[in-house]
Amino acid sequence: MPTLDLTGSAIPTVAEVLTKLGADPKTGLSPADLQERLNKYGPNALAEKKKSQLSAFLAYFWGPIPWMIEAAALMALIVRDWGDFTIIASLLLFNALLGFWEEHEASNALDALKSSLALKARALRGGKWEQVDAQTLVPGDIIRLYLGDVVPADCKLIQGDYISIDQSALTGESLPVTKKSGEDAYSGSVVKQGEMVAVVTATGGSTFFGRTAKLVAGAGNVSHFQRAVMKIGNFLIILALVLVVILVASRLFDMRGHYDRAVLLRLAEIVLILLVA
Repeated sequence: MPTLDLTGSAIPTVAEVLTKLGADPKTGLSPADLQERLNKYGPNALAEKKKSQLSAFLAYFWGPIPWMIEAAALMALIVRDWGDFTIIASLLLFNALLGFWEEHEASNALDALKSSLALKARALRGGKWEQVDAQTLVPGDIIRLYLGDVVPADCKLIQGDYISIDQSALTGESLPVTKKSGEDAYSGSVVKQGEMVAVVTATGGSTFFGRTAKLVAGAGNVSHFQRAVMKIGNFLIILALVLVVILVASRLFDMRGHYDRAVLLRLAEIVLILLVA
């Protein structure tokens, strides 16, 4: 989604923001302007990427390291080492359940954030105040905030004495914050006192709320440290496979067609040890 850059070396004034947004606090946006900006910025909503619970859970059994552990479990079955098989399978299942639970908790936190978004807003369109669907708001829209309203998008306050806003869900501040003309109000915060007019500066995923939601949604993503650990793990996997190939090849060469079942089982146990290690 395109973003509107209002940052700079100094905090922009109300007049500068209105000019940059092409907003008129007396008439608001025309239908043509509204449609053009909707096409450019998209709806004031967070993009959702849902996947099934089953596919999310099965994903933890797919990958180089899970494959090695699964191969070790298979080798334990072949040599009928039930103790090792139980331990390996239990660890594999525990790792999958733990990862799935963490991802599920992150998804629940994101849903809780989304549930606090405003559904309706009062916007100045074509010189008239209207109650509109909050998803139709675009940068440059003039909106009015009342007591009890959920702020529908990031905005700069432009008219009125002051409002008191509860933004604890976004910033963790326990007490409401007083905002005056020229200050910013964030999507998802709640008006506790006062009434003001504001101009929308960011919508959807470009809002402070949207960026927070993206961080929550990415809680299960692989970090730099995890990538480093995975590289080490992949190197050890390759090393183990090379050792297994060398060991099996050398033993088969020594036997030269005279295969001993006991020796083969012992060889399988050694391979199992290498895979688990």
